[in-house]
Amino acid sequence: MPPFPFDNTYAKLPDLFFQRVDPRPAGSPVMIQFNRDLAGKLGLDVDGLDSPEGLEYFSGNRIPEGADPIALAYAGHQFGGFSPQLGDGRALLLGEVVGQDGVRRDIQLKGSGPTPFSRRGDGLSALGPVIREYVLSEAMAALGVPTTRALAAVATGDRVARESMLPGGVFTRVAQSHIRIGTFQFFAARGDWGNVGALADYAIGRHYPETREADNPYLALLAGVIEKQAKLIAHWMQLGFIHGVMNTDNISISGETIDYGPCAFMDAYHPAKVFSSIDQNGRYAYAQQGPIGHWNLVRFAETLIPLIDNDQEKAIELAEGALDRYPEIHGEALRARYAEKIGIESNSENDWELVQQLLSAMAAGRADFTLVFRHLSGALESGDDELVESLFSDSGAIVSWMKSWRERIPEDERANAVALMRRINPVFIPRNHRVEEVIAAAYQGDYKPFRSINAVLQNPFLEQSQSVEYELAPNPSEVVQSTFCGT
Repeated sequence: MPPFPFDNTYAKLPDLFFQRVDPRPAGSPVMIQFNRDLAGKLGLDVDGLDSPEGLEYFSGNRIPEGADPIALAYAGHQFGGFSPQLGDGRALLLGEVVGQDGVRRDIQLKGSGPTPFSRRGDGLSALGPVIREYVLSEAMAALGVPTTRALAAVATGDRVARESMLPGGVFTRVAQSHIRIGTFQFFAARGDWGNVGALADYAIGRHYPETREADNPYLALLAGVIEKQAKLIAHWMQLGFIHGVMNTDNISISGETIDYGPCAFMDAYHPAKVFSSIDQNGRYAYAQQGPIGHWNLVRFAETLIPLIDNDQEKAIELAEGALDRYPEIHGEALRARYAEKIGIESNSENDWELVQQLLSAMAAGRADFTLVFRHLSGALESGDDELVESLFSDSGAIVSWMKSWRERIPEDERANAVALMRRINPVFIPRNHRVEEVIAAAYQGDYKPFRSINAVLQNPFLEQSQSVEYELAPNPSEVVQSTFCGT
């Protein structure tokens, strides 16, 4: 049995979709982490890959049997400005496998050297971004968020030039595909409607096969992507997650979270919170993620107009009708998720008002997002609000809110409300200061903190008395104000 039972389809598309290139070998690679559980679900040879031979594959030193390494072409709007050619500048798609669940997934190396799309870059990755993406993507998976996954993290033994010389790494990512809104934009920007059609047909067959039977399959494709993105962003926001770089080349049409760069989970809540060091104007701030999702989907719809109908005016009207559903889908999903966070399953407009009052109190009181929601369940169960109140710099607003909230949940429904809140509000998230500590230790060759935090984050909803330090909000001196892109 080959180590990867590859069954490659994207590499059979026309040559303009990608460039063939081999990975750059690593000098002295070391396996930091291999995800045996994920490998098993993918139908891979787990023991064979958790070995020196596997290290050769995950470091780029050896191309596995059946692989067809390609760097994918795409374009994208980056902070609102359009770049007609981007592409995989430091990533290579090795190939595709069909998992035990019957789902086709890509296996991709990141940080494996330059490609024709590297734009004068070295195509490499420092070890820090490898660590960050592994921790964040696996934490998101454990939290139930659709996401790309981490199969392996390798330290290359080489140095990478950034602001200083840093240890290098290679990350092996698994995704349902790497087709982005920017992939469609790459061909549309060239007026290459034949390849836009070929890409749309491929996307339908791979991700939205049910739309093939629709009266208008391309309109149905648009509607499907809209629904998945609207619900995905609501899921992010329920957890206080800020993607940081919602450029169209970072938006997967499969509905997975992709490209964990300067992303972060909020500590103290504020709707205008930004972490990304390159987001100077707050374009991708926490509360902007919903509207930006809509903006990105308008860009996707523009690429499909010639496919939706030969009559441009009619095609635009149909696309606008689909896009008009986005605010409703996203809003409904967000309201439902936030209502569940305060223990309410069947929510109403008044419940959303109650949620907004809580969020306003949290912003004014600089309260920790995750801790407030997690400890609400204990307050409802015990009748003691002291712990929740202690999370606010000014407890006046929250005292009043707690009274209104209790009045909303009848006594005989409180046990169910507590259970609901504990299912949906995590104890553990990848706290920014803890992730930075893990990265700092890895740069010193100590991978034990990395493995420890991964183990804790695999059970984010369970109290783990031996790991309380991962639950706590940062002290003022530990607060991370900015996060950085891996390039």
